[in-house]
Amino acid sequence: MRSTTRIAALGLAGVLLAACHHKDKDAPLAFVPADTPYVVANLDVLDDDTRKALLAQANAQLPSELVQLRSAADEMAEKDPDLSRLLKAMIAELDGKTIETFAQNAGLNIKGRSAVYGLGLAPVARFELVDPKAFDAFVGRLEAAYGKPFDTATVGGQNYRKHVTTDGGLQIVMAEVGKQAVAAILPADAPEATLRLAFGLDRPEKNLQDDGRLEKLAKAKDYQPWAIGQVDFARLLPLAASGKDPLFNVLLKAHAEAESAKTGEPVSNQLKVSPACESEATRIASRVPSMSFGYTKLDEKHQNIRWDVALADDVTKAFSGMKVELPGLGAAGTAPFDVSIAVPIAQLRTFWGAQAEAVAAKPFTCPSLTDLNEGFAKIGLMTQQAAVPPVGDLLGLRVALDSFEPGSNNAMPKFSGRILIGTSNPAGLLAMAQMAASGLQQLKLTPDGKPAPLPPELTAPLGAPVWAAMGPKALALAVGQGEDVKLGELLNAAGGDAGRMGRLSLSGEMYQAWVKAMADKAEHIAELTAGSADDPEAQAAAKATAARSKAQFESMEAQAARIKSLNGEMHMESAGLVITSQTELK
Repeated sequence: MRSTTRIAALGLAGVLLAACHHKDKDAPLAFVPADTPYVVANLDVLDDDTRKALLAQANAQLPSELVQLRSAADEMAEKDPDLSRLLKAMIAELDGKTIETFAQNAGLNIKGRSAVYGLGLAPVARFELVDPKAFDAFVGRLEAAYGKPFDTATVGGQNYRKHVTTDGGLQIVMAEVGKQAVAAILPADAPEATLRLAFGLDRPEKNLQDDGRLEKLAKAKDYQPWAIGQVDFARLLPLAASGKDPLFNVLLKAHAEAESAKTGEPVSNQLKVSPACESEATRIASRVPSMSFGYTKLDEKHQNIRWDVALADDVTKAFSGMKVELPGLGAAGTAPFDVSIAVPIAQLRTFWGAQAEAVAAKPFTCPSLTDLNEGFAKIGLMTQQAAVPPVGDLLGLRVALDSFEPGSNNAMPKFSGRILIGTSNPAGLLAMAQMAASGLQQLKLTPDGKPAPLPPELTAPLGAPVWAAMGPKALALAVGQGEDVKLGELLNAAGGDAGRMGRLSLSGEMYQAWVKAMADKAEHIAELTAGSADDPEAQAAAKATAARSKAQFESMEAQAARIKSLNGEMHMESAGLVITSQTELK
């Protein structure tokens, strides 16, 4: 979870701190092919006040980020010492400095423009410099720390650095071209034409700046222009499956050689590409043509992001107008942790059953996709099984927690709150529960939301009283003193509006409590691991791992302390699935 969210956040933050005032022939987007399968770039300038506020946030967060980077460098020291040294060199460049100072030392323009994109599937990064000589010196310092300076080469009169991977399949190339730095990962045998296009010595026939794709996205999705990204699956998937992309072929060959060493399967057999693969990849891409994302609000206290997943018409039509009668789905939650998730089994059965039938009628024949046939066959079977009550009656789930205290060591955590199960047949669900647990047989509930206490013998493990209540569309439990009086409001809350699939509300205090709980659990596990080690060397390794883990969680706790609230929602529109998140900082 941590690595995934950090990659997304840092990727966006790295782009948003760059900006452009106007289009020109040397803007990074002018070098991006219009048919690139993926891109993240900025379109406009951050105002000075917002930039200063974001830099202040980044500077405040930098020490804790460096703690985690050091931990990562230490962990990889044995398996990949070269990369560990390189990471430590980067840490040294940042340690004790502000982002502004680091950028100045590296020659980077924090008010400049940037783009990360695909030349085919090969990634290319292009960003502006204020001092190319300073950037060259910065790379030199990294090379010295790495211990293996890059080779130098020339193409079309342009000098560049390159490093060929140990297996010889890939090369990392880097150059200062005018007042821009360019880096790319290419096949080691990439032709001169590819190198020239990567460095911008030759221009694409059509570029993304003139195409205006990102501007259209920003207008359609209300993205602010500071950082916009798109993955075009309609271009990416067929390109990979067809065997026509050089970078993908290098990676495929490396995988085939590794498999051959294990199984004896000839590499040549594994590299054969069925003619069906490209068309079937196109078939998959037609279901999910693209994904895009961007900031919708960004200032010193708010960081709001929107993700859009384009979907086929039959998918959006099945869900965009659907109103799920899950109590609470119709409004934002009010508890410190409040999540509502629509799971309308009846509609999902119809939709996924149709998908399974479509695959059964026209199975995939591309060898790398045939596993999908079995997968959809299992989905078809599950849709049939899901028809049986009480599963077939489910509408969704809501969990609202008012307090949370992590349990020490192996003890259960203590919490208070409410859990609601949405169903079109709450009486049937209650009857099933009473059949499964004999202690519930005397429980009498009416659909008016009136709470009834559960037998103490069933609730003893929780260490708190528990009540149950029933409404027209749900069963609910309340755990903890005073929670029973909230059941009526919970059961009568508004159902979802058209297309609504989920909501989330999380307070900063609850988030901190969760991080602390994870930290305590990790520390306990680390202590047990160190105590069970047989020899001094193993004990020392376990203690070192525990120390790194502790430092990482301390960093996470420091970051969590800055958050006032986190909110999110998910809904289906006519164009696809929309996921939004809103982060408010203290």
